[in-house]
Amino acid sequence: MSHQPSALALPSWLTWWQRPFPDANTLLLPGQRPALVDTGFVGHADETAAWARAHAGTVDLVVNTHWHSDHVGGNALLQARGAAVAAGTPEAEAITRRDPGCCAAEYLDQPVAPYTVDVPLDDGQVLRLGDADWEVVRAPGHTPGHLALWQPEERLLVVGDALSDYDVGWVNLALDGPDGATTALASLKRMADLDPRLILPSHGPIPADPAAAFAAALRRAQRLVDDPAGAVWYGARRIFAFALMIRDGIPAEEVDPYLHARAWLTDAARLLNVTPEVLAAELVTTMLGSGAIVMRDGRLHAAADHTPVARAALRVPYPRAWPAAEPR
Repeated sequence: MSHQPSALALPSWLTWWQRPFPDANTLLLPGQRPALVDTGFVGHADETAAWARAHAGTVDLVVNTHWHSDHVGGNALLQARGAAVAAGTPEAEAITRRDPGCCAAEYLDQPVAPYTVDVPLDDGQVLRLGDADWEVVRAPGHTPGHLALWQPEERLLVVGDALSDYDVGWVNLALDGPDGATTALASLKRMADLDPRLILPSHGPIPADPAAAFAAALRRAQRLVDDPAGAVWYGARRIFAFALMIRDGIPAEEVDPYLHARAWLTDAARLLNVTPEVLAAELVTTMLGSGAIVMRDGRLHAAADHTPVARAALRVPYPRAWPAAEPR
């Protein structure tokens, strides 16, 4: 489904694609240097590439706001077709080294096809995307390498997963340390200070009122700082819902073994001072109770709107098995 705000709000020189989960929204900047910001989930890479080709012909540069699977899934295909990939320096360096933790793919059990980063991005760097210059804004929190993109003339801000019209990005206190939520809050404050005219989030619609969206996001982010246990629960719910989305649900009898084998659940249980078995049971019970997940035909499914994924698309190697990054 495509979502295009009024012509007054969104410049004619960019194309915006609001996508349901498991894909992040995609921003296309046709022109002298055709660029794509985020490329969706690996299971829909062909769809992403076809959409970009239809609207821009070619893509010279892919820019990732961060390396989670719903943002980098089309990278490999577009790179094979000639696009360069740009990403925040911490993540770019890890991708080049082929760190086993790349994209948190194995940790989260979210498949990512192997890619390389050609252009490491640092805070304040200016990028030509399409026919306009954008400034890189480091915005760590949701991931350490998370970034935003700022177009000062139009006062447009691409915010990645830092916030949406209804949410803020979850933080991983186990991987990124106890200050992860504080870091995310500081990034939100920095972005709010830019006073954007338009916020382009990675999930959901474009907020009608950027100032109100930031005010709500700052309140939500402060709650994650004030309630670390709540932040852990918040992340666990989001990760489990995503797992159900990309697998067309999980058979009821396989849910407990699946959760018990997950590194993210083990870490969350440790932070909450419970056993993984207790946390898994509580997670399923509370999400069923809230309506976030539903039982249908003997399988647990995520209730949120999402696009099906072909099972074969999940068969890509974890980063520990990726081939070495070759210079381009």
